[in-house]
This record gives sequence, structure tokens and C-alpha cells, in this order.
Amino acid sequence: MRREFRLPESDETFLNALGRPWETIGNNGGRWLIIHEREVPTGYNVGTVSEAYRIDVGYPDSQIDMVYFLPHLSRADGCPIGALSLEQINGQQWQRWSRHRTADHPWRPGEDDISTHHILVDHWLERELRR
Repeated sequence: MRREFRLPESDETFLNALGRPWETIGNNGGRWLIIHEREVPTGYNVGTVSEAYRIDVGYPDSQIDMVYFLPHLSRADGCPIGALSLEQINGQQWQRWSRHRTADHPWRPGEDDISTHHILVDHWLERELRR
């Protein structure tokens, strides 16, 4: 797995504890964390995906926003998923889920990190199936 840039030690410890392959890459001026073999809840078209997070230069003071999936997710029941678009990452078309933190739940520098964003993505995946 590529490590084109380093993450804070606590993030790398979290990612290693997941027990799944992960990598950091530079792509078209952006920096990306890609976590492979993420299990998704039953109710989607596939059981596992790779997920990507855009890591801004100011991270961890600047927030991680949204999530990107490969392969693209759809609901097994055929209901559409809203606020999707495509993003080119590393020569592939990833599915961008335009999901954001709210004023009630903003990014908290010094507290939020990759582990808390990962939990938020869990929430987004589960919430989508309840719509």
C-alpha cells in the first residue's frame, strides 16, 4: 500500500487497528486516504467497498468532509440515493456522497479525526437505508 504522505500517529494507529489495507495518495493536487475492504450494511448492492477521504493540508485542524466509494453503492431495494456525484481519484471514477457535518455537530479540532469521521460514515450508511 502506498504511503505518499503521513497522517498523525493516532490516525495511523486507528487505521492499523481496523485490520484492513489502507493507503495515502496524492492525486491532481489533492491528498487522499483510501481504506479498502470496508463492510457496508446489508441492504446495499455490494458487501464491501473501498472508501476515500480527502485530507486537506490543514488537517487535523481542518475537517474531513464527505466520503467517496468504489465500487459505487446503490440500495438493493432500488430506492435512489440522493446527493451523489462522481470524482476522479487515482484514475478511477469514485462515487461521492455529499454528506456534511451540521452546525449542531461541527468539526472539533483536537477532538475529531479519522476515527470520528469513520463513525460518521457508519451513521450515513445506516441512515440511508432507513429513508
